[in-house]
Parts: sequence; structure tokens; C-alpha cells
Amino acid sequence: MFQPSVKDQRAPDATAELDVELRKVFKVFNGETAVRGIDLKIRRGEFFSILGPSGCGKTTTLRLVAGFESPSAGEVLIQGQPMNHFFFFFLFNHLTVAENVAFGLRLKKLKGTDVEERVKQALKQVQMETYSNRFPAQLSGGQQQRVALARALVNRPTVLLLDEPLGALDFKLRKEMQVELSNLHQDLGLTFIMVTHDQEEALSLSDRIAVMEAGKIEQVGNPTEIYERPRTPFVANFIGDTNLFKGRLHAADSSTLQIITSSGLEMVVQSPDAKEWMSNSKEMVVSVRPEKIRLSLSPPNSTVNCFEGRLKHVMYLGTHVHLVVELLTGDRLTVMLPNNAMNKLPEPHTSVYARWATTDCIALEE
Repeated sequence: MFQPSVKDQRAPDATAELDVELRKVFKVFNGETAVRGIDLKIRRGEFFSILGPSGCGKTTTLRLVAGFESPSAGEVLIQGQPMNHFFFFFLFNHLTVAENVAFGLRLKKLKGTDVEERVKQALKQVQMETYSNRFPAQLSGGQQQRVALARALVNRPTVLLLDEPLGALDFKLRKEMQVELSNLHQDLGLTFIMVTHDQEEALSLSDRIAVMEAGKIEQVGNPTEIYERPRTPFVANFIGDTNLFKGRLHAADSSTLQIITSSGLEMVVQSPDAKEWMSNSKEMVVSVRPEKIRLSLSPPNSTVNCFEGRLKHVMYLGTHVHLVVELLTGDRLTVMLPNNAMNKLPEPHTSVYARWATTDCIALEE
């Protein structure tokens, strides 16, 4: 289950200078448009993530920022200047870990003592100081990634670009490196731009996230906004787990919407701009996060957003219990409850009532 990170509370300064800006950027490969008119403003010192499924254009976007690719249309600016080229050095197999990390510093003609100290510090930051005399072929894929990260950090770049930086690491080390990346970002004050398909990674590390699909940006916001207030059904479904119900707007007053789903469920959604939805009848989608749903064995007092069903699956997952409820209409709900919410796990096929508050669901235009 995803939880908003503490980093959400530290909102980036909207007046901060921009380190990276993309203006109406397109990229076409052999007649296929990979990036479609992207506009992005990344502030100095932000940890900014580009999140999306495979093939959505996120890596192409990062390569455009790096200068590996030239835009077919639009502009890419680094601190207000057009991006011309970005130099990158792959790991050299004939050099040790320490020599690989020092490579860029030696190109800059830094003194030997300064180089040694900065290499030692960079390797310590990525927990690779004991591997300084090894060669790349003697390292695992995850260790090679950490060496590449150390080599980037040692040069103290203006913007650090990270393409799935933790993808080759095992689960435990991945978690440790997430904390380390966050600490590095705070300590160094650099602008980090990370591409990832891992929603939890983006939510826990980022100041802001851009969610991409089919070459376009669906939504940009901080982790809480992206998770709690998605703007499209795609964002709601891609970020974490959710229950989506297709329906049609039936009625609205000053603060609520009444939506009737295709299976006949009547749902009420609280919305600050409810009246604006009634300008014309609309196809709608209601999103309800699994952790927002409550279950009871007897009918509750309120009938609003309360539906009868039967348990189909019950799975104990340590920190929480994952349940699947089949409503009388045939709709299926995914429910997540803390493991202390029940004294005893109910048996499958038990009759239950699922309910949620009008403030715990979101109406989205189909």
C-alpha cells in the first residue's frame, strides 16, 4: 500500500530559478511520435521524477534533456541556455572502480590529492569504498550502477540524470539506496531528474512527479496530489491500486455529484466544482482507493456509498490484509485493511457490506 512521503510537506519554492525547461518538445523516430508536445519546468534543487509504463516516452524525454537526442520540434533549455550536448562516459573495463570515478576529474586537470579525496567521498556515498581496487567485470550489475552514480556525483554536476538507477538492485539494497539517494539530494542540493516505472520509488523520493502515457504528460504534481487527486483515469489506475467504476453523471448540487454506474450502483462523490459538471451529461469514472474502503458484517446506518457483497478472497500480507469483495451487481472491489482492523480474518463467501465516504472517492471524466 502506498503512503505519501514526508517529503510532500516540503513544497518546492515556486519562485526558484529553473534548471531545466522543455517547451513544446516533440520527438519523432521513423514517422512514429515518441514525445508529443511536452512542456516541463524543473526548478533548481528539485528531485523530479518522470514516471510511466514501458514505451511511454520517459527515457526519450530524459535523453532529450541529456542531449543524446535532438528534439524534432520545440526547445530544451538548461539554466536558460539551449542544450547542445551532454558528455557521458561509460565504465571502462581496463580501469579500476576508483580510476573510473576519477576519470572526469583527471580530464579537468585536478590535483592528485583533491582527486583522491573526492573519489573516496563519492564511493562512500554509494557504499562502494571497499571496492575501489576492483574492475567492472568483478562487480554485479547493481554495483556497476552505484559506481556510475559515484562518477556522476564526483563531478558535482548542475543536474543529475538518473535512468532507472535502482533497477538492477535486490529488494533490500534497493530500499537502502532509496534512502541514500534522498539523503544525497538533500546534502548536495543538486537538481535530480529520475526516470522510473516504479510508483513507490517515485512517490517516496520525489518533490514532484510527471506521469507520462503515450508520449504525453498526463499530470504533474507532488506525490500527495498525484496519489490523492489524480486528474485522469490513467493516473488513478497507474499510481498504486484503485477501483474504477464507469458510469454517467445523473445529478449534482453545490458540492456533490450523483453518478450511476453501468451496473446500476448509485455513488455520491463530494466535489468542490460539482455544479460545473452539470453543464452537459457526461460519461464519468469513479475512483476509490482500496485503503479507503471499510467493511462490516452488518448493515451500517448510512446507505450512501454502501453496497452489499460477498468475500471472494482474503490474503494476509503482514502489514495489511488484502480482500476481494464481489458486490451483488457482479462488480469486484479490492480492499486493503490494516492487519489490526480485524480480530479474526473472515472466511471467504462471508456476506459483508462495503462502504466509503463521499470524500474518499474521486469523479473523473471518462
